[in-house]
Amino acid sequence: MQNGTSLKIFSGNSNKPLAQEICNYLSVPLGDALVTSFPDSESFVRFNENIRGTDVFLVQSTSSPANHNVMELLIMIDAAKRASAARVTAVLPFFGYARQDRKDQPRVPITSKLVANLLVAAGVNRILTMDLHAQQIQGFFDIPVDHLYASPVFFEDLRSRETENLTIFSPDVGGMKMANAYAEVLGCPLGFVAKRRTGASTVEAMNLVGEVEGREILLVDDMTETAGTLTAAAKILKERGAQKVSALVSHCMLNDTGRERLRQGLLDELITTNTVTMENEDLPVRQLSVANLLGEAIRRTHTDSSISNLFQIKGF
Repeated sequence: MQNGTSLKIFSGNSNKPLAQEICNYLSVPLGDALVTSFPDSESFVRFNENIRGTDVFLVQSTSSPANHNVMELLIMIDAAKRASAARVTAVLPFFGYARQDRKDQPRVPITSKLVANLLVAAGVNRILTMDLHAQQIQGFFDIPVDHLYASPVFFEDLRSRETENLTIFSPDVGGMKMANAYAEVLGCPLGFVAKRRTGASTVEAMNLVGEVEGREILLVDDMTETAGTLTAAAKILKERGAQKVSALVSHCMLNDTGRERLRQGLLDELITTNTVTMENEDLPVRQLSVANLLGEAIRRTHTDSSISNLFQIKGF
C-alpha cells in the first residue's frame, strides 16, 4: 500500500483510549466515525470522512460485552468496504471467543472458527491481533493474520527487576511454553502448578513443581477473568513458602468475582496490558501500554514492510 494510499485509523467503542494512543504514536488523527446503537440495541456505523481508496485500520477488542463488540466490528468492516476502502485491516488487541477453539465435549461449537468466518465474510482483508489463547486460531482464517506478542512490553518492564531470587511459574501445564520463554529471557528457574478445574469459575490447585521456598514467584498466563487459576496457584505457592507472588497476564477482563479474589491479597501484584479497558483503582493491578507495539505493526503493514521482528520472541 505504499503507492500514495493514505492511512486511516478508526475505533469501535471497546477500547478508544488504546486507539487514541496508537494514533498518537503514528502522529495521525483518530478517524471520525459514528459508532452507536439504536434504542433497540442494534449497532449503527457511519464514517464521517471520505475513505475511498484508503488503507483502513479498525481497532476493536472483542471483550465484554463480547457479542456487541463483535457486531460493531463486523458492521464497521462492512461499512468500510461499501465506502470503497482499498484495504481493511481489523486490529483486535484482544480476540474474544478464543477459548472456544476446539470440540472438547460432544455437541459443542468451535466458536472462534465461527467468528473468524464472520470477519472474513464481512470483507476484512487482514487481521492484526495479540497473544491469542491458542495459536492454531491463526489457521481458522483464510486471510493473512499477524499475531503479535505482548512479551516485549513485559520484558522491558521486567528488565530492572532483580532476577536472582525470581522463579517463573506457569499456573497450569498448558502454559509451560509461554512460561519457558520468559524464564529463558530472564535467566530464571521454571516451575508449574498442576490444577484441577472444579467449575466454570473455580479452580483447585493440586500440586507444584519448581523452586518455591523463600523465592519471589512470577506467574505467567495469557488472560484472566475470574482470577481463579492465578489465586489458586498463589495460595499453594505461599503455603509452600514463597516470599512474594506476582502475576503477569496479557489480557485482564476482571469480573466481580475476579476483583473480589484480588482484594483477598493472595496476589501481591498483577501486571497486565491495556488491550482491554478496566478500572483498577482499588486493585493491585498495573497496566502497561501496547500502543507503540501495535502502532509500529500498523505502520509496517501500511508500508508493506516486514514486521517479523515484532513477533519473533525467544522461546516461541
